[in-house]
Amino acid sequence: MAAGHLAALMRTSCPAIRRVLLGSPAASKNGNPRRFAPRRRRIEFHRKKANFARAMSSVFASTIGSRTLGITYPLLALTIGASPMQVGWVTFALTVPGLLFYMLAGVLADRIDPRSIMMFTETVRGFTILTICLAILFGQVTIAHIVLAALLEGGMLIAYTLAETALLAKFIPLESTTRGLALSETGIHFAVLAGRPLGGVLFQCGALVAFAVNAVLFLFSGGILSAIIERRKARRPRLSSAAKAWQGVRRVRIKPIIEEISEGFHELRRHRFLRHAIAATTSTNLAINTIIVIFLTGSAGLSPILVGLVLAMGGIGGLIGSNLTRLAAVARFIRPSLKVLAIQMWVWVFAVGITTLAEPVYYGLATLVTGFTGSLINVSIRAYELRNVERAKLARVVSVHRLASHGAVCLAAPVGGWLATVTNGSHEGPMLVFMFTLLCAFACSFVMPRWRRWRGLLNSS
Repeated sequence: MAAGHLAALMRTSCPAIRRVLLGSPAASKNGNPRRFAPRRRRIEFHRKKANFARAMSSVFASTIGSRTLGITYPLLALTIGASPMQVGWVTFALTVPGLLFYMLAGVLADRIDPRSIMMFTETVRGFTILTICLAILFGQVTIAHIVLAALLEGGMLIAYTLAETALLAKFIPLESTTRGLALSETGIHFAVLAGRPLGGVLFQCGALVAFAVNAVLFLFSGGILSAIIERRKARRPRLSSAAKAWQGVRRVRIKPIIEEISEGFHELRRHRFLRHAIAATTSTNLAINTIIVIFLTGSAGLSPILVGLVLAMGGIGGLIGSNLTRLAAVARFIRPSLKVLAIQMWVWVFAVGITTLAEPVYYGLATLVTGFTGSLINVSIRAYELRNVERAKLARVVSVHRLASHGAVCLAAPVGGWLATVTNGSHEGPMLVFMFTLLCAFACSFVMPRWRRWRGLLNSS
């Protein structure tokens, strides 16, 4: 009878009873397995830290490559005798994918392994640049080839940046989100600041040298992503990046893409701060980029070095601001709230207002101030997204924000050119932009926070 009871206990599903009767191998050899939990946490922490460093190295190399291409593609078109209209088409090809594919790229970034997307896009960009290198080497460069390469570059850049957001979200602990994002913003601003001058210097050494360096940067960016070590779930075979990408594509086909995009909008509607942030950043991007276009249209009599310094001040301000966000006092000040957005708007009102003095020094000061405050708000918005947005919908929500900001930048070019034409380059153009910014700041501070209450009153009446 005792043997029968013992056999029944041995077959029981209770793990604790089995461990007592049979003895746990881990317990018998190593003692209490709980004492190894701190070690596992330390290993996991260092793994995430190393992966974050590899991801940031990839982002840094990719950003420098993208910024240099913004200079080298138009310069290459000019060297083969392209007309101003054709050079404009090359520049347009670099920017138009953002207007067309941001939402679709957001769906893909949410459904496909982000590291696989980034490795794929960097490989495609690298080999695309290699085709340009071969065309330069054999003297067969054409405008059609440049435009197609620029279109592909623009589309791959959109997919890369959205996948980057999803990938970094895996490696930044919630308790140090602001610090991690500050490091990310600092690296990106430094790459943006260095990319365009580097593009000019490389092209001075020769078109083949410039594009060969770009190809190396993209292939290095994709290669370093392959060194990222991801934690595998138990009893699951390890898949290659291509297999993960194919799995993601198959999952996208299960639901219509329109439905996937609408899920992203529904998630965005849940977050009041993000809705207000999109409105604030879109209006301020439109304002400052319109000011920059007005400045450029009237800069014919200025030194090219002075013009370059004025445009570089925005990057310098962004670099300073993103570094300061690592300080605890600054991180507390930029904690996501409607008050922070309102303060940003009024700072931009001041920055745009001083451009009405129509002197290069004031344009430079305006871009410095807006770059500084813009980097602070970017860290605040990205921290909110990582902490509060559902991870499965993060890329779609970010794609809406990026699309609005990118659309504002694209719209600023014709608006700035039109204002410069109708005002004959006088201070009236910046004054109109100042009035627009003032109206947006008033709406952000007094109308939008009370919109829900006013809408309720209107519906009740």
